[in-house]
Amino acid sequence: MKRLRIIHNTQYSYHEPVSFGPHRVMMRPREGHDVRIVDGRIEVEPEATVRWLRDIYNNSIAILTFAEPARTLRILGEADIDYLRDNPIECLIEPGAQFFPFQYAPEEQIELVQYRLPSYPYDGSKLRDWLQALYRPGQSIETFDLLNDLNTHIFRSLTYSHREEAGVQTPCDTLARGTGSCRDYAVLMMEAARHWGFGARFVSGYIQMAEGQHGATHAWTEIYIPGAGWHGFDPTNNKMAGSEHIAVAVSREQEKASPISGTWAGPANVFSHMNVSVQVVAL
Repeated sequence: MKRLRIIHNTQYSYHEPVSFGPHRVMMRPREGHDVRIVDGRIEVEPEATVRWLRDIYNNSIAILTFAEPARTLRILGEADIDYLRDNPIECLIEPGAQFFPFQYAPEEQIELVQYRLPSYPYDGSKLRDWLQALYRPGQSIETFDLLNDLNTHIFRSLTYSHREEAGVQTPCDTLARGTGSCRDYAVLMMEAARHWGFGARFVSGYIQMAEGQHGATHAWTEIYIPGAGWHGFDPTNNKMAGSEHIAVAVSREQEKASPISGTWAGPANVFSHMNVSVQVVAL
C-alpha cells in the first residue's frame, strides 16, 4: 500500500468580469478495492454552490453553480488516497479468452455493447489497414500479447506532442500526422481495440511522475478481458496502467471524461489565459 496526495489547481483569467454557467468538475479519484480516498476537498473562486452526483459510469462529479460574475475562475481539487492496486501483470484470463479471437459470454456481450461500438466508424478502413501489421484474420495469438503489441505499436510508430487545444484528433488524423497527445493515443487504442471486437473505454486521471517531478493529468485506455476485468493500457508510456496511474473518470467517449467543462458569457476577446498545476506526491 502507498499513500498519495493529488493537488489539481486550474485557473481561468479574463480581462474583465464574465458570467459563468454551470460547470462539471471531475477531480475526485474513482474509489474501489484498490483505491480508497482518505481525505478530499474542493475550493472554488468565485463562491459557488457545489452539488455532487454520480453519472451513468459511476464517476463522481461536482456541479458548480455561480451567482456573481468575476475576472478569475479558480478550481482546486485535493485528495489523499491509499493505493492498493495489484501487480498489473498478474491477472487471470479465462481459459476461453486466453487466445484471440474469442467471443465474450452472452451476459457480458449485453453489458459491453456500447463499449464495442466504434466512435469513429468512418475511420474503420484506415484502422484495418494499419492493424494488419499486428494481426490478420485467421491467426491465433495470445490475447494479452496482442493488446501489449498494440500498446507498443502506438508508442513506437507515433511521436508524442503536448497539445493545448481542446478536444482530440480522430484516429485517422493521428495516424496521418504521426503525432498526438496522451488523449489522442488513448482514443486511437480504444478504437483499434473496438475494431477487433474488444470492449474498450477512455480513462482520464493522473499519473505520478519520476522522483523530483510534478505529476500530470493523463489519459489512457481500459479494455475488458474476461477473467481479468477492465485492464488499463497506457500507449503514451508503453506500459500497463499500474500504481502510478490514478483514474478519475471513465466513459465510452472522451468528451464525457473531461476534468472541467462549462460555459461563460462575455465579450468574444475577453478571455486572457489558463494555468493548470498538478502535483502527485507520495506521503
